[in-house]
Amino acid sequence: AENGMVATSHPLVTQIGIDILKQGGNAIDAAIAANAAIGLMEPTANGIGGDLFAIVWIEKDKKLYGLNASGRSPKNLTLDYFKENKFEKIPAYGPLPVSVPGCVDGWFELHDRFGKMNMKNILKPAINYAENGFPVTELVSYYMNIASKNFNKYANFKETYHVNGRTPEKGQLFKNPGLANTLKTIAKQGRKGFYEGKIAETISQFIIDQGGFLSYEDLKNHESNWIEPVSTNYRDYDVWELPPNGQGIAALQILNLLEGFDIRSMGFGSAEYIHHFVEAKKIAFADRAKYYADMNFNKIPVDYLISKDYANKRRNEIDPNKSAKIVKAGEIENGDTIYLTIADSEGNLVSLIQSNYRGMGSGMVPPGLGFMLQDRGELFSLEEGHFNVYEPSKRPFHTIIPAFITKDDKPYISFGLMGGAMQPQGHAQI
Repeated sequence: AENGMVATSHPLVTQIGIDILKQGGNAIDAAIAANAAIGLMEPTANGIGGDLFAIVWIEKDKKLYGLNASGRSPKNLTLDYFKENKFEKIPAYGPLPVSVPGCVDGWFELHDRFGKMNMKNILKPAINYAENGFPVTELVSYYMNIASKNFNKYANFKETYHVNGRTPEKGQLFKNPGLANTLKTIAKQGRKGFYEGKIAETISQFIIDQGGFLSYEDLKNHESNWIEPVSTNYRDYDVWELPPNGQGIAALQILNLLEGFDIRSMGFGSAEYIHHFVEAKKIAFADRAKYYADMNFNKIPVDYLISKDYANKRRNEIDPNKSAKIVKAGEIENGDTIYLTIADSEGNLVSLIQSNYRGMGSGMVPPGLGFMLQDRGELFSLEEGHFNVYEPSKRPFHTIIPAFITKDDKPYISFGLMGGAMQPQGHAQI
């Protein structure tokens, strides 16, 4: 750990990250390489068909940078379509919940701004494993088998993810030549190799053939956004999250509410501790349900929601002896996953999270490309007037959130975790 650290959910992926650091790459290069490999090795949680968020500490700048690399809804799909076809909610699977996959663009935004190594060398380990195979872990085998019950009926799933007529068993060698070729194109042609040309044409034509709306223009026009992380101070530690369309600020709201109680005296895991924590989470999640959405479409007062004044007003709603059955959102004044974090010898740190949603995603596997598209669009509301109501070219509410802690303006912990709606709770618990 003297010259760098890598933490991922897969030992081979962790080794890839370490190897990139040994070859002279920095934390950003290693994070991209690890993310590319884990998309191959844990397709039950993530991949280049999904979205990405990151918080990056750059030591020479003494500064945190935030990246929102989540994709938008199809511009040709409208709320009227769902109303006219009598949808009560956006379906979990199939072509309709598919939004633009933002992951690859996120890689290039990170790399163009902070990377050191050539992208071909960064993606080489994932390409090699995709071509030559890797042993499937017990957990991934288990989840792929479960996923196959949903997805075997969809085009190209078996061709991409089956070995000898079924999903791979524990320890079985799995190859994904389609993904290898896709990554080779990305390594050679850059982000345009994914969002324009043959790959983009294949994705859009497949989705349209399946009855969906994701177009070539949707892919070509996609862009990630650099954003300022937001923070609250909890007992002398500054905890950092990204603003909506993710749910990160819920962790900050929970911490602000809990700061007014003597948590330590309650004892970890005690009934009193759990009660106060759950009541605080209820308040934050009521606001989450109402206000967290794409900030390009709504005026969301993030600063107020994560302020101490707002927490002081709402903390009075927590009864130490009674559980609230109904919690309303506050009155404001005028979001399945992998997580990885990497530190390098220069002092740079990357907190990166990436996901398809609902495990493997939508079931939509474009022919020959080796990956499944996300179904994050399911999280849009169909309620007119809701902040997160479906609109064309809009980012859905997101559950995946990276996090960071600084103390005295210095990096202290780069962290995150998996688990959908549990993530803000987990961040606050940490």
